[in-house]
Amino acid sequence: MADRVGIEPSYLSKIERGEQPPPGGQNIRRLAGELGENPDALLALAGKVSSDLLEIIRERPTVVAELLRAVRAVRALPAKKVSAISRQIRDGDW
Repeated sequence: MADRVGIEPSYLSKIERGEQPPPGGQNIRRLAGELGENPDALLALAGKVSSDLLEIIRERPTVVAELLRAVRAVRALPAKKVSAISRQIRDGDW
């Protein structure tokens, strides 16, 4: 996998063992693709945010923070419901 992602196998092994910090965003996205995982999820686990999300946050930091805190406050809200609300906002159907 390391070869397909373009990193040294020894480096990947050290990351897996927690001996090295997570790789950069580009390599995390490549790893996510190889693993069939959501890149945003792996980036978040590494304490990082994708560049497109970072741009959105910078454009409207107060609104984004308010929205995320509201979602967090309603922890009982199922992920499917959050996704449905997100689609409604995106599609202008609200």
